Amino acid sequence: MIKLDIRTRNRQEFVDVTERVQRAVTDSGFESGVVTCFVPHTTAAVTINEHADPDVVTDMISALSTVFPERGDYRHVEGNSDAHIKSSLIGCSVQVLVEQGRLVLGRWQGIFFCEFDGPRSRTLIVKVARDA
Repeated sequence: MIKLDIRTRNRQEFVDVTERVQRAVTDSGFESGVVTCFVPHTTAAVTINEHADPDVVTDMISALSTVFPERGDYRHVEGNSDAHIKSSLIGCSVQVLVEQGRLVLGRWQGIFFCEFDGPRSRTLIVKVARDA
């Protein structure tokens, strides 16, 4: 298990962690298996989406903020209910297959750490498992 430190600078941002996850796979020495990326935070998430065009991330953040604005009719007293909702919708983990020591991702796909209540210091847990 590897813990990646993520430092976010904005309240909401998507951090492309694809290369860092690939490095964890490479360092494991496993040629075939699966990697799990897990976020142990209730106001952050992890997802796979397009990383070729940064406007995709901008559009995703904009759409989530339109549906779940920072200020809303929420009861949670900490003022970050929108972040909890966004985190639950996106999800706290993704799995990616590994073949020949490489992440099996589509041509335009990347792995993103999703911050919804930053800026903060965060952790992304990466676990590489070899095929049995």
